[in-house]
Amino acid sequence: MKRLERSKTHGVQRLALLCAALACVLVLAGCGLQPATAFVPAVAPGSIQAIDGLPADASITVTSKNYTEALILGKMAVLATKAAGFNVTDKSNVPGSVAVRELMLNGGADVVWDYTGTAWLTYLGHKEGIPDPEKQFIAVRDEDKANGLTWLTPAALNNTYALAVRADAVQELGGITKLSQIKDLPVAERTFCVESEFNSRPDGFKPMLRTYGLTLGAADGVPEGNVKILDTGTVYEATSRGVCNFGEVFTTDGRILSLNLDVLEDDKMFFPAYNVAPVFRTEVLAKYPQLAAIFEQISDKLTNAQQQKLNLKVDVDGQEPAEVAFEWMKEEGLITAP
Repeated sequence: MKRLERSKTHGVQRLALLCAALACVLVLAGCGLQPATAFVPAVAPGSIQAIDGLPADASITVTSKNYTEALILGKMAVLATKAAGFNVTDKSNVPGSVAVRELMLNGGADVVWDYTGTAWLTYLGHKEGIPDPEKQFIAVRDEDKANGLTWLTPAALNNTYALAVRADAVQELGGITKLSQIKDLPVAERTFCVESEFNSRPDGFKPMLRTYGLTLGAADGVPEGNVKILDTGTVYEATSRGVCNFGEVFTTDGRILSLNLDVLEDDKMFFPAYNVAPVFRTEVLAKYPQLAAIFEQISDKLTNAQQQKLNLKVDVDGQEPAEVAFEWMKEEGLITAP
C-alpha cells in the first residue's frame, strides 16, 4: 500500500501532478470513455436504497488516489452511488493527492474519500497536524467550506503513523502495548527500524521519542546504534524478523496482519489524525442531500482493523480493489448482487 502523502507539495511537484491529472481528464473527455480501472461488478440496492424520485439522468463523478486503500474506498463510493440510482463516472486511480484535490475544486469530480490530516497539512497548508481526531475534523470541515467542499463525519479509520512490535515478542518485552512503556525497557531492547523520511520529519521519530521521555543519541535514551534506517518496504519485514523490536508502520497496512505485528497505542496522542471521510462538492450534496445518509452507512463500518483486512486482500492476496469493495459491501448488507 502506498504511504500517505504527508508533506506540503512544492511548486514543481504540484505542477507535474496537476498536469498529469488534467491530461488524464482531457483524454477521458476526448474519447468519451472511462479508464479500464473503472470496472466494478454489477450492483443492486441493499441497505443503500435507490433514492426516491431521482431523475433518470442524475449523474455523479467519483475520484480517488491511486494506492490500494484509496482505490478500495473509491470503488465503495462508485458501488454506493450506483446502488442509489446514479449514472456514475469513475475517475478513480488518479496519481497524487494534489491532482485529486484539483479535480474536486474545479468540478472534475464530485466526491472522494480523503483524509483529515492530508487536507489540513497538504491542501490547507498548515505546518502541524492536530492529534485529536474530532478537533482535526472540525478544523478541516470549517476551513474547507470556503472552497466549496463539504466534509461528512469521518470514519474511525485513522491511517496515521505508528510503531509496531512482532506479536511473539510482546510478552518478552513485558507485555508491552503502549508507546509510553518503551522507556521502561532496558536500553538494549529499545531498538527501532524506521525509514529515512520518518527519521527526519518534524512530526516523526525524534520528536516522538522526546514526547515519550526518550532522547535519540543519549546513552540512557535511544543510542544511535539502536536505530536502523531502511527502505519503507523493508521496515515491516525487518520488524517481523526481529531485526529490531519496534518498526514504523501505517495503521491500516495489510502487512500488519500478514506479518503478525501488533500496533502500539499512541497513548500520548503524538501522531496527527488522518481519519478518512467522504468529501463532496457542496453544490452536489445540496442537490442530493440523501447522499449524506448513504455514505454514513459506510463510514460507520470502517475501522483500522477492517481496512487492514481489505488492504491485505489486494496487496498480499492479489485481488482487485473493485472485487474487494464489492464483496465487503455485500457481506455488510450495504448492497446486493443483481
